[in-house]
Amino acid sequence: MRKWNFSAGPAAIPESVLEETQSELLEWKNSGMSIMEMSHRSPEYMQVASTARQDLIDLLGIPKNYQVLFLQGGATLQFSMIPMNFALQHQADYLLTGSWSKKALAEASKVATANIVASSETANFNHVPDADSWNESSDAAYFHYVANETIQGNALHQAPITQSPLIADMSSVILSEPIDVSQFSMIYAGAQKNIGPAGLTICIIKDEFLATASESLPEMLQYAKHAESESMLNTPPTFSWYLAGKVFSWLKENGGLEAIAKVNHAKATSLYEFIDASDFYSNPVIHENRSIMNVPFLLRDSDMDAQFLNDAQQAGLLNLKGHRSIGGMRASIYNATPLAAIEALTQFMREFELKHG
Repeated sequence: MRKWNFSAGPAAIPESVLEETQSELLEWKNSGMSIMEMSHRSPEYMQVASTARQDLIDLLGIPKNYQVLFLQGGATLQFSMIPMNFALQHQADYLLTGSWSKKALAEASKVATANIVASSETANFNHVPDADSWNESSDAAYFHYVANETIQGNALHQAPITQSPLIADMSSVILSEPIDVSQFSMIYAGAQKNIGPAGLTICIIKDEFLATASESLPEMLQYAKHAESESMLNTPPTFSWYLAGKVFSWLKENGGLEAIAKVNHAKATSLYEFIDASDFYSNPVIHENRSIMNVPFLLRDSDMDAQFLNDAQQAGLLNLKGHRSIGGMRASIYNATPLAAIEALTQFMREFELKHG
């Protein structure tokens, strides 16, 4: 029996998508083979890939002057690919708001000059620094930030206005609500949160920005080469691309990003309101920067953590352990996690508090 999965990633996938995938796994549409066995250059697979790309364009309202790439290597590879493509001869600006922006900064610093415009590290990344405190470079190749920090559970909910081209890591928040893609020069996201299984990374790059990329890198590290080959410079992660397409279709069938945003905000509001009303649980992030996707919370007595996790497991509530770097608990409530899962979680938390509080 399936249980409620609060994993930060790889994360829950819509059950109807899994069921449809299961029905097609042995043989895809009378082709005589599984989608996993199919040539990525076959007419059948090319149609699967094209449909998935178009559905993503439709969902996000991606303008025509952007390239949409389906790549490998995870969002982590982009931490180095981005500065290699765009900042080898220039400085780049980085906003430091949590573990993932810190990793991105560290990788960029190996190949380019990286400037920290602001940091909330001294406050344990419990907020995003106010824009008035940012120290931007006058000639930066780009401004990089992480829209949603999965580990610390903080988010910058509006695209910042910056002096240089804007790049956002949206791995844990993409497709959770509408965004204005035209505000960005580049958006990238690992798949294993709201898109599908691990192994795929989406990169959305404005043509004008892409034209500034280095041409001296090995081909596999050049975004332009991937764009020219329509993400088939080499064999792409075909199964992940196929399943991502099913998730895109599921989102469209369920009303698109406007509809899923209402559900996501209702889920997050319900969980935060419960935590805030309790003196047994707490959330460390300031209100305006609270994530709608990743909700960390602490028990009043950390000695109860192991008991909480054991009892939660027994109650069918999976993967609630906080990241090892900060401890506590974390409920990741991505698109595929329904409101019923939040209701089950808060009911368990209420009963645990009554028993141990």
